[in-house]
Amino acid sequence: MQISWNDFEKVEMRIGTIVEVLEFPEARQPAYKLSIDFGQELGIKRSSAQITKRYKASELMGKQIVAVVNFPKKQIATFMSECLVLGAVGDNNDIVLLHPGLKVENGLRVG
Repeated sequence: MQISWNDFEKVEMRIGTIVEVLEFPEARQPAYKLSIDFGQELGIKRSSAQITKRYKASELMGKQIVAVVNFPKKQIATFMSECLVLGAVGDNNDIVLLHPGLKVENGLRVG
């Protein structure tokens, strides 16, 4: 299915830096609770991410990622997710996070 350019422009993808990583044992699938700094305009948003196969919590601290920040909030078990962290999904749900190749300002729009 193709979408229009106007549809694509509605998806707000931004760069953020992970500032907190917590275990999420209540989740159905292994996941972390992430706090992500999207800069002054958006501040810190939280997300649940099923990225435990490839990433240790300590490796995620300070990592810049790409996330969709304009979806409605979503309840995941006991946690309210405020954005969707993007990644390439491989076999067995092995997710590789999307990130800028160089360090950039938090909050920059991806387009």
